[in-house]
Amino acid sequence: MAYDGLFTKKMVEELQFLINGRIHKINQPENDTIIMIIRQQRKNHQLLLSIHPSFSRMHITEKKYDNPFDPPMFARVFRKHLEGGFVKEINQIGNDRRVEIEIESRNEIGDTIHRTVILEIMGKHSNLILVDSERNIIEGFKHLTPNTNQYRTVMPGFKYETPPAQDKINPYEVEAEEVNQYIDFNSGNIARQLLNTFEGFSPLATNEITLRRQFMTTKTLPQAFEEFITDTMANNTPVFHKNHQTGKEDFYFMKLEQFHDDIIVYDSLHQLLDRYYEARGERERVKQRANDLVKFVQQQLQKNQHKLSKLIDESESAKDKETQQLYGELITANIYRIHQGDDSIITLNYYSGEEVKIPLDPTLSPSENAQYYYKQYNRLKRREHELTHQIQLTKANIFYFENIEQQLSHITVDDIEEIREELREQGYLKQRKPSKKKKKAQIQLQTYTSTDGDTILVGKNNKQNDYLTNKKAAKNHLWFHTKDIPGSHVVILNDSPSEETIKEAAMLAGYFSKAGNSSQIPVDYTRIKHVHKPSGAKPGFVTYDSQRTLYATPDYDHIKKMFQTQSNA
Repeated sequence: MAYDGLFTKKMVEELQFLINGRIHKINQPENDTIIMIIRQQRKNHQLLLSIHPSFSRMHITEKKYDNPFDPPMFARVFRKHLEGGFVKEINQIGNDRRVEIEIESRNEIGDTIHRTVILEIMGKHSNLILVDSERNIIEGFKHLTPNTNQYRTVMPGFKYETPPAQDKINPYEVEAEEVNQYIDFNSGNIARQLLNTFEGFSPLATNEITLRRQFMTTKTLPQAFEEFITDTMANNTPVFHKNHQTGKEDFYFMKLEQFHDDIIVYDSLHQLLDRYYEARGERERVKQRANDLVKFVQQQLQKNQHKLSKLIDESESAKDKETQQLYGELITANIYRIHQGDDSIITLNYYSGEEVKIPLDPTLSPSENAQYYYKQYNRLKRREHELTHQIQLTKANIFYFENIEQQLSHITVDDIEEIREELREQGYLKQRKPSKKKKKAQIQLQTYTSTDGDTILVGKNNKQNDYLTNKKAAKNHLWFHTKDIPGSHVVILNDSPSEETIKEAAMLAGYFSKAGNSSQIPVDYTRIKHVHKPSGAKPGFVTYDSQRTLYATPDYDHIKKMFQTQSNA
């Protein structure tokens, strides 16, 4: 992602309206996030300062956060020194991802005091530090002691020291024609050299510079550099880009040639970051809360796949039963030729006309040898029957856990408990200890609206799929599912939908499936009355007939426009 020095510069420019705003309240809703509620222009603005190792940032947020009843110590220190104060300056240091917010407030006896909030956006080394007018540290989010950090100490009472200098050049303080002196054109990888030379550049920025000319020479590089820098000063068009083939996501404060046309434009940087990090934050929370489920499902898949392989091998060996039966018959037919103590007999196979040599146990009588082979035949026959049954059960388990695995890639935090409960009911997870009865939560179905205004419902886990297919939908509603691919049940709540709506429902079925990132996904659809749940089948499993098949390619932007809400069942 490109929250680089250039992006920070634009963000600081957008935040200048907060100057002279009064700090009304300070909250710490999450372990690594501070929100300063600043009153300015007759409105409260939530300034979010985050030092999350992956999502460190600063922007105005419209999202409502739940605050802990007992505020952490860091929030208490901030409140003591900053609440009631006025924002006097918001400055970027050089072109780096370091921002200082100057605040003027009063202490307990009414004297004017000056405090500085320093935000260092440096990935896993990000930090938020409060210093006084003498640059002495009052408190730091992350404490760095001489034992843990050789470059500087971040502890209350110590003098604030800047992070180790990288000796990079501010790109806004250099003339375009001077760029060549910092680049070795014989070494190649101009983008990497620019990244290592200029302060605040990200790979996104340096790649953009080199893409603006077909070849990088001593003539074209200064041109591309100057053109890019000029654009960064003139433009402010917040954009989000996602490559649906690779899944890679990027955002920036202006349109870039490398994004092509596959972008979403936002009204402000704040709105862009709110939308982007809300989705990322949701995925992060899901990942944290469902991590054990993901591991469990993967373990179950591997276990059942290994079991299936062994069962198939055993099933192949069980096919030898016909030979055992043949040996028993031939021994019986030639019993007069066999004597106690013989270890084999060579006789004619009257089925094939070929001679066959049959091993014998010399300690057994001829009739006992025949009985031995008949017993082997019956044992293998029973074994083959049992193996066929076990193979069917194991394949069903694999399909079931593949379905759960697919569902885990699309769930929200609210869906996790439903999947846990299902796995408990199926005996895969331990049941919870009985507790006070709670009101059973309503099943939620994802709701979409087609271009023609029809409602399309999607089940995102097996409980939702069962409810949607077996209870919610009417017998003449159209039902969709990917052909032989784990996925969600999709239903159009209309007996006679248009062809466009059918295509859109098929697209949703393709998207909410294991093949969601593919194109031309086969999707079966039929009337609900042709969909049946076999007795004793696992949750979400159905059979169907009278289906038709069409091929769908998910259009992510179109799906997003269709999305409405979570619908109570």
